[in-house]
Amino acid sequence: MHFSDWLRSLRSNVGLKVSESQEDRSLLPSAPSSLLSSLYLSSSSLLGLGALASLTAYWLVTRPRPMRPPCDLQAQSIAVNGDPTCRRSALLQDDTLLEFYFDDTRTAYDMFQRGLRIAGNGPCLGFRKPKQPYQWISYTEVAEQAHLLGSGLLAKGCKPNPQQFVGIFAQNRPEWIITELACYTYSMVVVPLYDTLGLEAMVHILNLAEISLVVCDLEEKAVSLLENKENGNAPKLSCLVVFNDFSKAFLERARSCQVEVLKLAQLMELGRQNLKDPVPPQPQDLAVVCFTSGTTGKPKGAMITHGNIVSNTSSVIKILEGSMDIRQEDISISYLPLAHMFERMIQVSMFCHGARVGFYQGDISLLMDDIKTLKPTFFPVVPRLLNRIYDKILGSVTSPLRRVLLRYAVKRKQAELSSGVVRNNSLWDKLVFNQIQATFGGNLRFALTASAPISPTVLSFLRATLGCLIFEGYGQTECTAGCTFSMPGDWSAGHVGAPLPCSTVKVVDIPDMNYYAKNGEGEICIRGPCVFRGYLKDPERTAEALDSDGWLHSGDVGQWLPNGTLRIIDRKKHIFKLSQGEYIAPEKIENVYMRCVPVLQIFVHGDSLQSYLVGIVVPDPEVFIDWAKERGVVGCVEELCQNPDVKAAVLEDMKAVGKKAGLKSFEQVKDLYLHPETFSIANGLLTPTLKSRRTDIRRVFQEQIEAMYSKTTL
Repeated sequence: MHFSDWLRSLRSNVGLKVSESQEDRSLLPSAPSSLLSSLYLSSSSLLGLGALASLTAYWLVTRPRPMRPPCDLQAQSIAVNGDPTCRRSALLQDDTLLEFYFDDTRTAYDMFQRGLRIAGNGPCLGFRKPKQPYQWISYTEVAEQAHLLGSGLLAKGCKPNPQQFVGIFAQNRPEWIITELACYTYSMVVVPLYDTLGLEAMVHILNLAEISLVVCDLEEKAVSLLENKENGNAPKLSCLVVFNDFSKAFLERARSCQVEVLKLAQLMELGRQNLKDPVPPQPQDLAVVCFTSGTTGKPKGAMITHGNIVSNTSSVIKILEGSMDIRQEDISISYLPLAHMFERMIQVSMFCHGARVGFYQGDISLLMDDIKTLKPTFFPVVPRLLNRIYDKILGSVTSPLRRVLLRYAVKRKQAELSSGVVRNNSLWDKLVFNQIQATFGGNLRFALTASAPISPTVLSFLRATLGCLIFEGYGQTECTAGCTFSMPGDWSAGHVGAPLPCSTVKVVDIPDMNYYAKNGEGEICIRGPCVFRGYLKDPERTAEALDSDGWLHSGDVGQWLPNGTLRIIDRKKHIFKLSQGEYIAPEKIENVYMRCVPVLQIFVHGDSLQSYLVGIVVPDPEVFIDWAKERGVVGCVEELCQNPDVKAAVLEDMKAVGKKAGLKSFEQVKDLYLHPETFSIANGLLTPTLKSRRTDIRRVFQEQIEAMYSKTTL
């Protein structure tokens, strides 16, 4: 091959720009052929070695790298004062808990102001109309509107201090956040209201907090509050502010009972005409009174301070630093209720970094379309939704070959996860998971699940398929949102992480349930700057939750694992959450179902990984046979318990009684098992005081309970 031809070949095949100068050509005639041949061979070898070196260098640069955890994953928490039952985060230098991360952010108001300095005219709050792209309100606009609205509230008689409570009764939307920030701008306190509380509970809240002004999104919600004013049940209510348009009839009706009604725009214009300088809050000031829906009795108002909020969000920021910092370009989707602290803490964290929050349209059936349009990088989620995503993915794989491929791809991705590698650009992502990831917009960097436990199987599967970090946290309203959080780099499942830097967590003995702290098990107790001040005007229930040393008693039972993480294993009180986050008081439900004619005894069971209740029913032998005969079924008690038609009839009767007694749909059992033998002291299912031994009943009927939950059609 001629040298010039070789150069051209090299140029065309490798794509290198090699010059073929006149000087090169002048050398060719005098060069011996053997020299040219040797030169060609050596150059080819060099080219091959160069290509190999380039490929090796490319692989070294682009190969997946494991995430560097912020601490030793085998020692994620440290014993306080040498006591292994009481632990704090390994990220702390000593036992001093974290109160704030940034020196200039000591309140929720400060955190938004920091985001305002970072982002300025950059996008802050997003919303959309059906089938339209997202529209954005800038940080500057949000701050200006909050200033106007806060001034308008003052013009309507609200006081700029933390004794002034303002109600918000609305779905997630930008006006919710603007109203909240308006309150914080003048040191006022937000009191969220929500539909599932029920009108009776909302009247209780209005009166307990002495709320005179409520901001609503829709006329219908304002009407429901007005009706209580008309009935004399909400005497303090004097002003309703509505986001949307309202009818003249409603306006006249409100005037007739001395309630003023304003559009949000009118109140902001009033503020413009009476603009006041901000009166920012202090860390010790109340920010929110968050009423828990509860399960028995009236709702309790957890008093959350600005210091609580900042310590909690700062702790998450501390955990994520270096490995998964929140960035200005990050986007979160807002659909979880703003009336609960979980969603609020997420948004405060986003605002602190000048990031964006896009709101769903208000219709949960359109959520996936909103997500696909918004393309969020951060996805706050609850286990129930993750379970649905998991079921939908598995349900969409119908052919045996695709099922085998999916299982293999998941295993390969899980193997990477176990070594600390999290990515969405592997071969398996491109071949198998790309459509799944595209459903979520294709930009997810991380997600956070909380509110209820999640199955380790589901969590590991979705970490692999979504190709993003999925953190798990644990907490409750009374500790602002979270007290534990999974550590970056630890992608094991079956625990809720180590204590947040703002909290010390310990377990204490529960002798009645055979849980002892010396074994690393017991009731979970939390102390630190994230723990609430107490329940509003309720010293008795405050004393039940907070002991004299400031420890919050959660009512949950935890177990310390060898690596310093916490596992939730039981519930001290017979109150639990379903997977969608609804609290259940089984004994209250059991007392209702006891009114059913055929029911002698009943045990209502719920699983925090499931979305519905099941029951074990012991029929009353004195009436059961005749009751069944009236429905055309004959037999002894044992035979009747095995009859599916009889079971269906009992279930129908129970649902009717439950509905009449006011049980909500999620409080109704969806399936039951009929058991012919009564619970007794002799068989170990009743205590000497004839109370159900719930742990033992659950253990004895575990097989039947699992069988009922295996019916996916419920």
